[in-house]
Amino acid sequence: MTAQKSVLQLSVHEEGIRKKAWVAVSRFSGVTSIEMDDKTGRMTVVGEVDVPRIVKKLRKICTAELVTAEVVKPPEKKPEPKKSEDFVAYPFSINYPYPYHSYHQPYCYCNCGGGTK
Repeated sequence: MTAQKSVLQLSVHEEGIRKKAWVAVSRFSGVTSIEMDDKTGRMTVVGEVDVPRIVKKLRKICTAELVTAEVVKPPEKKPEPKKSEDFVAYPFSINYPYPYHSYHQPYCYCNCGGGTK
């Protein structure tokens, strides 16, 4: 399935209905972006979704109609400029005053019940 940009006309008169419509559309898998114009009542949905299912779901909340649906072309990838391989990092060394040694104690010196009474 290819990505589509769909414009839906909604009759949203209250903030609660607007939120319910927004949540209903956002729960569909494949939705990449949602935009809503409150003045005109148009919702733009972009993604790989089944638009008739969205309209059917929105009609349970408010009046909804599909205005336009068009295929979105993926953005063209620009070739990346080649990086020069002359990059030299400044060498550094860490001098610790004491060498690192792992001093592991092989025996348990605690009073954990392993000794005699």
